[in-house]
Amino acid sequence: MGNGAPAARATGMGLRLSSCALAVDDLDQALRFYRDVLGFEADATIAEEPGRAVVPPQQPDMRILLVPLPACPSAERRTVADDIVRRLVFATDDCDAVFERLEAAGAEVMQEPIDRPGVRDCAFLDPSGNLLRFTQTTR
Repeated sequence: MGNGAPAARATGMGLRLSSCALAVDDLDQALRFYRDVLGFEADATIAEEPGRAVVPPQQPDMRILLVPLPACPSAERRTVADDIVRRLVFATDDCDAVFERLEAAGAEVMQEPIDRPGVRDCAFLDPSGNLLRFTQTTR
């Protein structure tokens, strides 16, 4: 262990995320937001009821399954939502341009573009309150 040799990778292979589930309140409203505001494509090849999949244009192999929260009391909905992703982080080459476009489209601003060490980022909420963060690597 202490011989100074680099640690072996646990998997021995490259892994990439191909899909994730995102909790939404209103499936139609979420589809419009991801399609019309973010420019994602709807994907009919994943037909998991009652959800629908969308595909980011720059990552055609990535599927984001929009899963409507059940029509049940608020406490139960939050329990279900705890098991589903409630935020997404996107890499961008131009954080300011993304911010201006989404703000002009009426998306709810959570954080205006700010600089942090090595990154510039901003954040919005989708119509269901999911956090969408956009990050740009800086030097």
